[in-house]
Amino acid sequence: SEAKPPKEETPKGISPVKAKKTPSPADAERRKLRPGSGGEKPPEEPPFTYQLKAVPLKFVKEMKDIVLKEAESVGSSAIFEVLISPSTAITSWMKDGSNIRESPKHKFIADGKDRKLHIIDVQLSDAGEYTCVLRLGNKEKTSTAKLIVEGNP
Repeated sequence: SEAKPPKEETPKGISPVKAKKTPSPADAERRKLRPGSGGEKPPEEPPFTYQLKAVPLKFVKEMKDIVLKEAESVGSSAIFEVLISPSTAITSWMKDGSNIRESPKHKFIADGKDRKLHIIDVQLSDAGEYTCVLRLGNKEKTSTAKLIVEGNP
């Protein structure tokens, strides 16, 4: 009866080790590199990234140019749209480098990360370069697109 336990233990004890060891030479090398080069860092990084480091400020979707033909466009509206991250960032809008104020002509729509500039009743004079300015704390990003109103040929 004394011989039995070791016999049972050896298959149990050894085979899992063997199974683990087979892929190990290359793995061991990889594992050796990781702890020193950053394997220890990831576990503590996520909590910091969410708490201390600000979420990276970015345009998930940049503005796109809008091309309107004058005949069709006069009186219609144009909508510039961006997707931003994080949704707590503040967006403001500019045309040709000057701030746009909200008015019956320009409506600002903010829905979470979705931000839109709605230009109502487009005229030739609305053509130009529009910029969305994204601010969060002391960081700033911009996305620019053109409103092109093509005159009749």
